[in-house]
Amino acid sequence: MSDPRPHFTSFRQRLLDRQRLFGTFVKLPTTQVIEMLGQIGYDFIIIDQEHAPLDRAMTDLMIFAARASNLAPVVRLAEFTEANVLSALDCGAMGIMVPHVASVEKAAAIVRAAHYSGGSRGFVGLSRASNWGSAGPVQHMALQDSQIAVIPMIEDQHAIDLAGDIARVEGIDALFVGRGDLTASFRDDPEAASKVGEIARRVAAAAKDADTPLMMLPTSRADFDFVASIGASAMVISSDHGFIRAAATAALKDYGA
Repeated sequence: MSDPRPHFTSFRQRLLDRQRLFGTFVKLPTTQVIEMLGQIGYDFIIIDQEHAPLDRAMTDLMIFAARASNLAPVVRLAEFTEANVLSALDCGAMGIMVPHVASVEKAAAIVRAAHYSGGSRGFVGLSRASNWGSAGPVQHMALQDSQIAVIPMIEDQHAIDLAGDIARVEGIDALFVGRGDLTASFRDDPEAASKVGEIARRVAAAAKDADTPLMMLPTSRADFDFVASIGASAMVISSDHGFIRAAATAALKDYGA
């Protein structure tokens, strides 16, 4: 039976086209969960180096499993360095997500690190990204530059007013609104939820004005409707941790414990 989803290499174009995409964060150092997500029908996964114990070797295996399952692998870096970008992309990631992008200069540096043409990405001819040399050097570089998605996270209060400028940096393909860190920044403020909701609207408006796609993590069906209404087209639904906890909790309740 053929997979009805477009090939994982079309992820960036589908993102730019504002197609409705569904993904999830993957934090467990395993490949089996990724295979299951591919069979279920998700479009992409975000391999979470920032908040999970995932080294380069495990990330490499997870990217391999995603590509084999026709899932677009995006890597959320633990921190931005050119070496971390190069590692993720050479392993075959179809995108990078970078936390705490709060300046145009940082956004531009991320774009340079992720691209060959006009950028500083180091070249290697034999890698998963190049299908182990099946594409010649020039074709490989052109394909990577056209297929890799660069997604900064707007999750700091001092980044909010700069969201539009960050979105306009050539080579930025989408903005992700990190409502978790934004909410945490308000500590015990009882108005935190409403304040973050307004921030999300502001960032969404800035992204729309810059003609840049928006990616968000809805926390419920009602929240899904909210983020869709402000323009999010790529949806990150929970995480492998979240799915396991929710299913395990529901099972225990169902059996009367």
